[in-house]
Amino acid sequence: SRNRYSVAYAAQKPWLLNATVEENITFGSPFNKQRYKAVTDACSLQPDIDLLPFGDQTEIGERGINLSGGQRQRICVARALYQNTNIVFLDDPFSALDIHLSDHLMQEGILKFLQDDKRTLVLVTHKLQYLTHADWIIAMKDGSVLREGTLKDIQTKDVELYEHWKTLMNRQDQELEKDMEADQTTLERKTLRRAMYSREAKAQMEDEDEEEEEEEDEDDNMSTVMRLRTKMPWKTCWRYLTSGGFFLLFLMIFSKLLKHSVIVAIDYWLATWTSEYSINNSGKADQTYYVAGFSILCGAGIFLCLVTSLTVEWMGLTAAKNLHHNLLNKIILGPIRFFDTTPLGLILNRFSADTNIIDQHIPPTLESLTRSTLLCLSAIGMISYATPVFLVALVPLGVAFYFIQKYFRVASKDLQELDDSTQLPLLCHFSETAEGLTTIRAFRHETRFKQRMLELTDTNNIAYLFLSAANRWLEVRTDYLGACIVLTASIASISGSSNSGLVGLGLLYALTITNYLNWVVRNLADLEVQMGAVKKVNSFLTMESENYEGTMDPSQVPEHWPQEGEIKIHDLCVRYENNLKPVLKHVKAYIKPGQKVGICGRTGSGKSSLSLAFFRMVDIFDGKIVIDGIDISKLPLHTLRSRLSIILQDPILFSGSIRFNLDPECKCTDDRLWEALEIAQLKNMVKSLPGGLDAVVTEGGENFSVGQRQLFCLARAFVRKSSILIMDEATASIDMATENILQKVVMTAFADRTVVTIAHRVSSILDAGLVLVFSEGILVECDTVPNLLAHKNGLFSTLVMTNK
Repeated sequence: SRNRYSVAYAAQKPWLLNATVEENITFGSPFNKQRYKAVTDACSLQPDIDLLPFGDQTEIGERGINLSGGQRQRICVARALYQNTNIVFLDDPFSALDIHLSDHLMQEGILKFLQDDKRTLVLVTHKLQYLTHADWIIAMKDGSVLREGTLKDIQTKDVELYEHWKTLMNRQDQELEKDMEADQTTLERKTLRRAMYSREAKAQMEDEDEEEEEEEDEDDNMSTVMRLRTKMPWKTCWRYLTSGGFFLLFLMIFSKLLKHSVIVAIDYWLATWTSEYSINNSGKADQTYYVAGFSILCGAGIFLCLVTSLTVEWMGLTAAKNLHHNLLNKIILGPIRFFDTTPLGLILNRFSADTNIIDQHIPPTLESLTRSTLLCLSAIGMISYATPVFLVALVPLGVAFYFIQKYFRVASKDLQELDDSTQLPLLCHFSETAEGLTTIRAFRHETRFKQRMLELTDTNNIAYLFLSAANRWLEVRTDYLGACIVLTASIASISGSSNSGLVGLGLLYALTITNYLNWVVRNLADLEVQMGAVKKVNSFLTMESENYEGTMDPSQVPEHWPQEGEIKIHDLCVRYENNLKPVLKHVKAYIKPGQKVGICGRTGSGKSSLSLAFFRMVDIFDGKIVIDGIDISKLPLHTLRSRLSIILQDPILFSGSIRFNLDPECKCTDDRLWEALEIAQLKNMVKSLPGGLDAVVTEGGENFSVGQRQLFCLARAFVRKSSILIMDEATASIDMATENILQKVVMTAFADRTVVTIAHRVSSILDAGLVLVFSEGILVECDTVPNLLAHKNGLFSTLVMTNK
């Protein structure tokens, strides 16, 4: 049975859970194998699922970070199709898909699957060729309904609108005939690389699982406890302490030892003064002597307390700043493969949770640990000095304390990690829920997500409850141990003959040692866990960095390089990592200054790898690229990348203002910025915004459409005045009107510049002066379009003629 008003919804911006592919598609509905297979086939997801290391049981990461844009889009559509709802809303589901995938989704997913299910579909799209399948059309303009009715009604009542649509549809039909990348989106470069790394990770995980199984055979159910019975990470502690500087480390240790020596001296001085006064009832002269000494010691103690506190905070601040600075440098200089294989959430966690622990938690824990440890040692020393017999009982008491703290540290570390591990899913679920509220409400799954939130909260509370219980366990046992110390010290003082003042001082220290022992163990356990944050940061610091400096001095590079835009590729060989096969093999090509070049080839052919090679984002292990007479491998990376421009398939805008996004270095005048916006046909739109050039751009540019963001990227490239522009499938995710604007600007504003276009639609490179055709990393054809088309058996000619 189906609720008449039940709704399924796929948003324009894909929203995915940090779960498996299957869980994202079923979305809480019962699993039906036959229906699930029909949906994945309708959305052409099976080839992509086969690439993933665990198939549809693969965790796709936060926001689907391990998937391409097209895959995320199709999973969202599959989720809407899978639900047994009466109404389906699809908001621009074809935006991230090529024409063939779009056509497959329309034919198999919408016209067949949904119609067989007899479900109502509301489709928002700019793919006008699908209007012929619509029973009712609503044309929108500037937030209002321009026209509605059947296609035949619009053809009769609004001829101008229909003719405009017809013109656009003819262009899209031509592209459908000439599109050579029938299977492009499902096998994108990023997915292939991530899948490859995921398989390596899978193999590593399997090896670790085998090791754990061996441990289980040996230690039975105690394997987990034994694994966690680790020693204090002293190397990590030393790395943290030395990050604050050796001078501050020495100053902290020296000041703390001196401070606690003065504290003990004050107590000893007071005890001696009391004993002397009670025994001899000394006169005013003696009183003055003791008062003066006591005042000097108290003044020194106050001063040393201030110095110690400042030193600890100063050292903690310096260590945190140095670790953060080194981490930021490593991330900024990290190779591109690091970002392809490392989830964004992991990187953000290093800069948020781990950095917060290093900033806020380690310094006070370290200060408390050293203070309680020195106070505990001082107390034991004073008791032993006052009653030497106490030393006999110190050994068994010390052994008991050792086993108590060892047992507690193992449990405490385990429980704190459990508390952290149960808190993270709670925070992630809250973040996912807030981000996907539109989809959740459309599916009417508020109750399910609320229940999940309560379950995760209860799970985290249980872990915290056990952690609190462990702390109470420690307090009870340290209280018993402290009582034994007091009893032992009392018996020792009775049996011995000692100064009454010293005996009283020893008993006073014995009474306070319980609290000190408790805090020593708890601080030691806390520090052991907190040092895990330092260890995680250090793991990033060992990462290999890009060769950022280069061998050429920046002053040797001409100010306006590259001015001509001449590119020579000599026997170029490229790979993503040393242990991987080359993705480009012995590529040779020559691009004239100002020439318009098209690069094409099927998935895995190496065309996108060539664009990365221009920016040295991949390993060029043989050959070279020479731009205007300079080998780019010798250039500092900042110089190279600041002189070239690129427009990607997914347009990137940063939080800030329009001015910042166009000119982040603030080198251009407003006139130059307005000129760029006018060329990109964005001037009127920006003028209408409050603030104009200073109008706010939200995170990722979400307050602008995908097409507008792409045009902003084009304007940014124009502002930079680069003589070389690389367009990596820049028109793949935009509508026809925006693509026409982009192509027009490239042909006019960039007429005298070298433009390298990596083709998503073959029609976008038919006007190119030179075409490079790649196959399996090899440049198989390089010539003008007419010459390539003249070779009827050539790869380019075959690709163009495939669908004719």
